[in-house]
Amino acid sequence: MGRILRSCAASLILYLIVFGALADRPLSLGLLDDELSQKTAALAALRSPKIVILAGSNGPYSHSCVVIGEMLDLPCENAGIAVGIGLDVIFTRYAPLLHAGDVIYMPMELAQYTRTRAQYRASADAAMLLREDPQLLPELSAGRMLGAMFCCNLADLVEAAVEMPLAQSGRINPQKLLLTEYNPQGDRIDNTPAAADMDLLRHISRSEPAVPAITGGYGELLIAHFVRSETARHIIVIGGLPTDDAAAPLGMETIDALASTYRQNGGNFLVLPNHSLYPIQDFLNGEDHLVQSCQMLHSESVAEMLGTYLHRMMRQPTNAIALLAASCPSAAPG
Repeated sequence: MGRILRSCAASLILYLIVFGALADRPLSLGLLDDELSQKTAALAALRSPKIVILAGSNGPYSHSCVVIGEMLDLPCENAGIAVGIGLDVIFTRYAPLLHAGDVIYMPMELAQYTRTRAQYRASADAAMLLREDPQLLPELSAGRMLGAMFCCNLADLVEAAVEMPLAQSGRINPQKLLLTEYNPQGDRIDNTPAAADMDLLRHISRSEPAVPAITGGYGELLIAHFVRSETARHIIVIGGLPTDDAAAPLGMETIDALASTYRQNGGNFLVLPNHSLYPIQDFLNGEDHLVQSCQMLHSESVAEMLGTYLHRMMRQPTNAIALLAASCPSAAPG
């Protein structure tokens, strides 16, 4: 029995050494960690009061801090990051950088609410936590800690064997790649009309989740706790709808369920007159990702809505932004 236990312990130590220190995936998980680190550093550098856009990829693709910050005359950071990064990690990273008087706008994707505990335990960011952020693990749940410790398998080792030489050769540079995708305020800038994939858009179909999946989701629990804890620190938290295909609008029961996550925990939930709905030609490669001109148009509407709610004097968008927004397909007359 002692020999078996020693063998198991040695195997576990070897596993942790391999996946915690040796096997790296710099072009997939490393890129996400770099993105999160850059956004964290940018957020830390902003003075308060500031406005923070917080969502998954809907944040940087469909919202522009350049526009919203300018119109509200507030420093702005688009802190949204892909849904694959757990909200527990994002909230733990960002919360210490938020201060009384700051404004957080959260147009969270539906998938952020409905993710389960099991999905979090098996999340793609588990390997990133084990290798890049082990100091963060004690601040997360026991399930997340175990998920990170037992995150990886042979397929992950094979991916590491492919990615590490590519990164070391310099043929693919994650840092340079991020500079071509984001501006200093965290907005996506590579969502040009030329990059739109209409064939993909025509085949994307997202079903509306049932209300119990939203209200009973582990993601919803994390969001509700974050809203409650931040509003208790006199931070203004405002939920909103993600951008979506006008051909498949959300029902009011679903919108009310989303709104209750914020309103019952000290925050608020604001809905644009168009419910953040746009025709399919306004999108890049999915319902949460607008092309740049429509990103500007939507951001103007969001800024006006937030300005009214916050009772702030509004600036007009610059001529360059206004012209770009006017070129959004749905903005064309007729």
